[in-house]
Amino acid sequence: MARPKKCRRICALPRHDTFGPLTGGGDGTVEMAVEEYEAIRLMDLLGCTQEECAAQMGVARSTVQQVYDTARRKLALALVEGRRLTITGGDYALCPQGEVCPGRNCARRDCGGGRCGCGVCSHPEGPGCDGQNSQKLLK
Repeated sequence: MARPKKCRRICALPRHDTFGPLTGGGDGTVEMAVEEYEAIRLMDLLGCTQEECAAQMGVARSTVQQVYDTARRKLALALVEGRRLTITGGDYALCPQGEVCPGRNCARRDCGGGRCGCGVCSHPEGPGCDGQNSQKLLK
């Protein structure tokens, strides 16, 4: 039996969830999961290492590498082929402290309830999940 998928902790939902070319555009849409967006935000925008990103998202470094690689491929596809990019769905736990999150140092901050104050979540329906801050959205 496969191991249950872990929620990836994200600081906040994206302010904008749809991007695309102003003129023309390729056929189809590229769908990026929220946790893929968070990996791009942490590593490319904030300059976090994979280890820092993994600590902040509450997953293994190898998981972050896989999520990040997938996100970069999707970004490249949207840019090169001029497709619309939408950010939606995924397995993630939304940090209740996200609005006051210090960004890069979030995982190192002691704000109660575990990293980022969002507690421990192994899966929205699984053991250890408080169910209040978890989101499970399917594409």
